[in-house]
Amino acid sequence: MTREITVITGMSGSGKSVALHALEDAGYYCVDNLPPELLGAFANLEQARPGRRVAVAMDVRSATALPLVPRELARLRGAGVAVRSLFLDASTDTLLRRFSETRRRHPLTGEALLGGQHALEQTIALERELLAELRDQSHVIDTSLLRASQLLGYVKSLLPVPPDRLSLVFQSFAFKRGVPMDADYVFDVRMLPNPHYEPLLRPLTGRDAPVAEYLRQQPEVGQMLEHISAFLDHWLDAMARNHRSYVTVAVGCTGGQHRSVYLVEQLGQRFAGRWNTLLRHRELDGN
Repeated sequence: MTREITVITGMSGSGKSVALHALEDAGYYCVDNLPPELLGAFANLEQARPGRRVAVAMDVRSATALPLVPRELARLRGAGVAVRSLFLDASTDTLLRRFSETRRRHPLTGEALLGGQHALEQTIALERELLAELRDQSHVIDTSLLRASQLLGYVKSLLPVPPDRLSLVFQSFAFKRGVPMDADYVFDVRMLPNPHYEPLLRPLTGRDAPVAEYLRQQPEVGQMLEHISAFLDHWLDAMARNHRSYVTVAVGCTGGQHRSVYLVEQLGQRFAGRWNTLLRHRELDGN
């Protein structure tokens, strides 16, 4: 049986095809819309090709067999297979807009668009319900505000990390653009001193030395950094023992430019020596 497999799943319209293309670009052998009943047989077949990295995409197109997927993934893990399960998600408003722009039909109903937006919204809600258990067992990627190129880059950044080791994803964001759907923990730092009100610092970001020095001198910022670090230090070992592959920690401020970016950079430095760490700046990446 193959020793590693990546499973791509998620909401229709969330970008699964883009994620699968990223894996193909990285040299993976990819199978789209694999029936869940065949997942075990596929893994056994790949045993004859030990050097090949494989990925499969499964989604609501196999609705009647979806309840099998979490059980099959658990069985593979029990057999010693390192399973990386990625679940792509997006806000309902984003999904509605994407279906409207592309005029695609939702796979749960061939005539979803003909019933108008309300019917499509109900179909999306049903899909969320069907995929809820699978989402809970996967690393979630919120694609609501990601361009295709950003999603490609993010998926590729996950690939070098062994799927059976816990990785920390630190993400900065702006509350004014919404809380990321893929966050396991969210820390609000809007109460901290804001470099935005310093004219010389306003056009810079938390990655720039003048902003970092300004925030380093603020006692409240240091306290926030210590509190978040203490929380993670206390719980990460337990999450790793519970076979978590990824933990996403989101830090938000008003604009996602100064305070949250600085704290994400500092947290990344603190935890990089002990855990696999990935840094994302939602409002800066790709700009």
